[in-house]
Amino acid sequence: MSTDPMPSPHPDDVQANKWIAAASYLLFFLPLLAARDSRYAMYHANQGLLLLLTAIGANLVLGLIPLLGLLLLPVANLALLVLMLIGILNAINGLTKPLPLIGGATLLR
Repeated sequence: MSTDPMPSPHPDDVQANKWIAAASYLLFFLPLLAARDSRYAMYHANQGLLLLLTAIGANLVLGLIPLLGLLLLPVANLALLVLMLIGILNAINGLTKPLPLIGGATLLR
């Protein structure tokens, strides 16, 4: 079983869009505006959107739990930061590996 959900991206696509793909972990919609035809950038936009939705969900749920949430919220946010850094490094290095734990879903095509 491969961890690469899409075929290897074309090297020209990676080279032309690696910084847009990396920025999609901060602004997931950037590839939707700047590189809509790039499968590579759109893959990372999908991963960035999954990361954003996970961050919103984790902060909402843990914010509602009185004491345990107060203790777990910093841990969850640190884990989300690590996932973001993994995604940025994958984008810069031309990889299409899904993010650990959350990267298996496809929301954007």
